Amino acid sequence: MKSVLYLIPSSLGAGDVDIYLPPAVVKVLHRLDIFFAENIRTARRFIKSTGYGEDISSLTFFELSEHTSDRETEVLLKILQEKGEAGMISEAGLPGVADPGGTLVRLCHRHGIRVVPLTGPSSVFLALMASGLNGQCFSFHGYLPKERAARIRKLRDLEREAHRTGASQIFMETPYRNNHLLQDMLATCHDNTLLCIAADLTTEREFIRTQSISDWKKNVPDLHKRPAMFILGGT
Repeated sequence: MKSVLYLIPSSLGAGDVDIYLPPAVVKVLHRLDIFFAENIRTARRFIKSTGYGEDISSLTFFELSEHTSDRETEVLLKILQEKGEAGMISEAGLPGVADPGGTLVRLCHRHGIRVVPLTGPSSVFLALMASGLNGQCFSFHGYLPKERAARIRKLRDLEREAHRTGASQIFMETPYRNNHLLQDMLATCHDNTLLCIAADLTTEREFIRTQSISDWKKNVPDLHKRPAMFILGGT
């Protein structure tokens, strides 16, 4: 039997699993006993939240994160080939999207291993869906530079691109730096530029709003430690 790697979406925050994971995905998840996880502790907690009825300690986890070397990833590939099937779980959302799992997926394709993406939540696409901004043409930039001057230069580039092409410019930040990023946008971007903020997606605290920079300045939200996506759009 050929090996199979299942890409298993995980939760974006504390919420009812039934809302964002189809029963068929949960069924596959509960059948597997080997997982490659960006954060093993988070993965264990996520699996338990899906109603897993067996002992979590019976499952085997291997870390697959930004710190995993190419040689270590090749070892994970061999484990997959030996065991036949395994699941990949990101820290949050979809494996391989703003996630280090893409390296193992590429190796699977190279070695003829079947890759099966399963349906689930993506903060990138949920934010875009709800933004009202251009969903036909968009770019996702992941994290912006940490250094403030470089970050401001990047924001100016993204704003120019949004106005020049009309393409939505999507990016994110580490939750504890959200407020700094927002302040930089309010100080840097033109008043007529549109900004969507989508925070705490799929949770009870979910907040999604699109308005101009000038309107955001009138009522600045506190995004400290709230997972969020940001989208800049032209007028």
